[in-house]
Amino acid sequence: MCLLSIYAKLKTILRNVVNCLKFCRVQATILQDEEEKVVVEKSFQPSSFPQNDGEGSNGDTSENTSVSALESWVIKFEQSINIFLTDSVIKILDTLYHDRNYARFFVLETIARVPYFAFMSVLHMYESFGWWRRSDYLKVHFAESWNEMHHLLIMEELGGNSWWFDRFLAQHIAVFYYFMTVLMYIVSPRMAYHFSECVEGHAYATYDKFIKLQGDELKKLPAPEIAVKYYTGGDLYLFDEFQTSKVPHSRRPKIENLYDVFLNIRDDEAEHCKTMKACQTHGNLHSPHSYLDNEQEDDLGCVLPQADCEGIADSIKKSVTSPQRQADKMEIS
Repeated sequence: MCLLSIYAKLKTILRNVVNCLKFCRVQATILQDEEEKVVVEKSFQPSSFPQNDGEGSNGDTSENTSVSALESWVIKFEQSINIFLTDSVIKILDTLYHDRNYARFFVLETIARVPYFAFMSVLHMYESFGWWRRSDYLKVHFAESWNEMHHLLIMEELGGNSWWFDRFLAQHIAVFYYFMTVLMYIVSPRMAYHFSECVEGHAYATYDKFIKLQGDELKKLPAPEIAVKYYTGGDLYLFDEFQTSKVPHSRRPKIENLYDVFLNIRDDEAEHCKTMKACQTHGNLHSPHSYLDNEQEDDLGCVLPQADCEGIADSIKKSVTSPQRQADKMEIS
């Protein structure tokens, strides 16, 4: 009886250890609206271990709580760094461009499209190594860069790049920002996405303030030709693609004057913010066109489960997974 009791206790301990080892990474993201709300997603490998019929649940709960607390602290730390960096850049721009709006917008748009180049570069690298294979992220990030490029072309047509100093400053900040974002995205995609959200949030606030102050004057000025072509052109697939919170074809801007142009640019920045916020939760980004596709299975067929946007450490860990296990995951998906 004594041996049976010892055996039962050992079995329970081993079962708890297996549970902890099978425990998947807790994913969390802080949503900062009027107050911070921490949303924690906890996921477990399905059918990875037998049910314990309630045994060891207290140990798992305490383990989950400690991991969640650590993850939340890391998120707050990452976001504090991002907010500090964003505020520092804003102070510099406020000092240099307090009375030169178009030049400021040119610098902002030169900087704003850089993260999407960085995201795609890292994702292509992961894909080359066989760590990642999912079309949604590349499609959406390319559409975002396409949108920001047209914002930049609009500012150039308005004369925002007429000074050599403005071009020099914007381009050199962009180069530094690119490599910083690449490194940040490799280490923590969540942190990189939040930083981009901060930048896009500042762009939205800047355009919104400009529209409120100069709205009457802007309504008297004609819209740049490039803006009319982009917002009212024939093929608006990419325009719909970056707006992941909207159904395709639901937003069709009217461009009658310069006021309409800046109004739509401001709204674009709001959509970028929503997309960047969605990206901070792993696996939460989907192409808006994928929901309308009757052949969605063909698109999902190229997905490697749990192999996208998890950072370099997680990608390397998955790269040593046995081919048989990868094949099993593909069959499950």
